[in-house]
Amino acid sequence: MTSTDQPRPRWTGWLNVVVGAVIMLATLPGRTQGLGLITEPMLADLRIDRVGYAHINLWATLLGAAICLPIGRVFDRVGLRFTTAALTALLAVVVWAMSQMGGGWLWLFVLVLATRTLGQSALSVASITIVGKSFGRNVGVAMGVYSFLLSVMFAAAFVAVGTSVRVNGWRSAWAQVAGGLIAATVIALLISESRRGTNVDEATQEADAGGLSLGAALRTPAFWVFGGATSLFGLVSSGLGLFNQAVLAERGFDQQTYVRFLAGTSIIALAGQLGSGWLTLRWSMPRLLGIAMLLYALAIATLPLLKTQAQLWVFAALFGLAGGMITVLFFAVWRQAFGARHLGRIQGAAQMLTVLASAIGPLIFAQSAARTGSYFPVLWVLAPCVLLVGIAAFRVTLPPRAG
Repeated sequence: MTSTDQPRPRWTGWLNVVVGAVIMLATLPGRTQGLGLITEPMLADLRIDRVGYAHINLWATLLGAAICLPIGRVFDRVGLRFTTAALTALLAVVVWAMSQMGGGWLWLFVLVLATRTLGQSALSVASITIVGKSFGRNVGVAMGVYSFLLSVMFAAAFVAVGTSVRVNGWRSAWAQVAGGLIAATVIALLISESRRGTNVDEATQEADAGGLSLGAALRTPAFWVFGGATSLFGLVSSGLGLFNQAVLAERGFDQQTYVRFLAGTSIIALAGQLGSGWLTLRWSMPRLLGIAMLLYALAIATLPLLKTQAQLWVFAALFGLAGGMITVLFFAVWRQAFGARHLGRIQGAAQMLTVLASAIGPLIFAQSAARTGSYFPVLWVLAPCVLLVGIAAFRVTLPPRAG
């Protein structure tokens, strides 16, 4: 090893965990939840109807997912520090331009497409790759901590931005978000990466030298089981997330209960994230994914049957715990299964699958409600699909290089 290849101090990996979490937070204006904070006042201001905006959002999300594959290749070949900083700075410019725009659906489409492309797609891949390239076999623990930080940061950001929208208006709030992205750009320059793009020890670096290529990863059942499981989770979660209040109202629960439900599932998900990260040191990731998917299948199958507050909180426990586990496993498995050498490309492909699934989730749920008058028929179809993927997870094994 040359001096530039010498492993960095262990603390630099944990620095990357924090920086990676900040970069994922920077994706907020390109995510459904982030855009949702300004949707109503923005549409009223620009005089654009909801149906038109829904189509803008759908196509912007689908087209924005296309960058996941090429940007992963860029991260692998060029490195993460300056590319991530450049993407974050560019997103800041786009968000600021959005805060200044006049009317017109075409300009709105261009800007929403840019936020989806840079935020939900490109920077999401960067964030996960930053942490994945910084750890070897302890990547599960690191991803558990990373996921915990994300939950706390996003919760604080939702409150801060939401309050600013209410007090100062959506344009001022979005301009403030652009300012925050400039700060995130500076933080991105703190990313620590060695010449080989990792901060782990020499033995792990040598093992990663034999990491699988994207083509080889796509030929393994493990890629499709983990990618398919997380995509299915994203499809259900995005559909339920957008219409959650209406779904619970269909079972007789009021708006106040809905708010408590959201807070409760978020807290339970934190436990699932930390617990899943710790368990990756003791149990195989396929086994953990199988357990998580079985819990998730049970949760969505019982949702149409809820009648009491007690039953709702049992559902919240299953839903939050499974969601926290699936999130951590999605972040962690790619490095563990396929190595760091082509990690950006592999995670880019996986991220593209999840973005596409999340884009069509709300449409499927909306069609169910429009055709049947209820959101529940689609759950009866999706629950067996989740169950089958969970069973497949128990049977799949990671590639031999995972050890």
